[in-house]
Amino acid sequence: MRGLNDFLAECNHGPRINELAGFFAATAAGKSGMPLRRPLADARLLPGDELLRDLVALHASRQGFFDQHYHGSIPYRLEEECRMAYAVLKYARLRNTPLSLYSLGTAEGTMARTLAEFSAGQILSLSCSPNPENYKSFMAYGEPTHAEFFIGPFHWLTRDVLASDRRLAKFTQGFDLILEDTTFQMYSPNRPKQIEFVTQNLKEGGIFVFVEKFRAVDEDDYQRREEQKDYGFKARYFPHDEIERKKAAVLGTMFINEVTLEDMARAVGTHFTHCVMTWNSGNFCSLAASNSRENLELYVSQMPGPAIPHEYVYEPGLSPGATSTVTEGPV
Repeated sequence: MRGLNDFLAECNHGPRINELAGFFAATAAGKSGMPLRRPLADARLLPGDELLRDLVALHASRQGFFDQHYHGSIPYRLEEECRMAYAVLKYARLRNTPLSLYSLGTAEGTMARTLAEFSAGQILSLSCSPNPENYKSFMAYGEPTHAEFFIGPFHWLTRDVLASDRRLAKFTQGFDLILEDTTFQMYSPNRPKQIEFVTQNLKEGGIFVFVEKFRAVDEDDYQRREEQKDYGFKARYFPHDEIERKKAAVLGTMFINEVTLEDMARAVGTHFTHCVMTWNSGNFCSLAASNSRENLELYVSQMPGPAIPHEYVYEPGLSPGATSTVTEGPV
């Protein structure tokens, strides 16, 4: 119990809900950090599939303020979110029972809400965020039938909390798929405990997807990729002074809480026997892990190739069009 209490105290002191709270609240309310134009998925990079096209269109119509900031900040993250949503939808359709999805700390939960709405109940989703401003964006298009939202940080969401809320009680048996989207790095570098805490809510054989920004082995490589992100991509959406202001206000704090891919592999390998990297954009990568090779392979097999220009891809085997391979143990 002491270990858990220490972890919860660590999270309560995390920058996401302390020194960075003002940045996230203002951005989620659309008061600052808004791009010069709304990011749109580049259809040229995605397959010409009718199902995917319809999913992308609904996703675009459900975005709130923070998503616009987020997708204008990370190269081709919007295309990857659409690719991921497409894979989750197809994976859910291959199952015999509804799929439960937990998207933790993902602002207004656009992808989770879109999937629940688009699938007409085949996917039941839960999103969470400490910001009521994100909940307001989540509810801006009406109360969804199959998507829920918890106002609070990820470490507040325990099984007891789920059981005590009539809207969330349906998730007490756990989730088939959990998505952590650049959330852990806003609290601490303690990936082993963060993964351990959230995995309590993952069903046996479930899939845990991590989208994170990682430290590079070579600091010069890290900086070069940052410059490419900022001035090769973000400059399309934000003026120079806004980019520099965010560097000073947010990115330095976030860097302290980032880990290397090697560190992440060790943390993931403590809980999962299978893991695969499915996406890379500069210093950002996406990993999918599970103790069921069958489930993980089925999910990954539903993904089209990464929708990103090759010059942003640095990890071997992840060039656009490449198929990821599920491996034993850590990545």
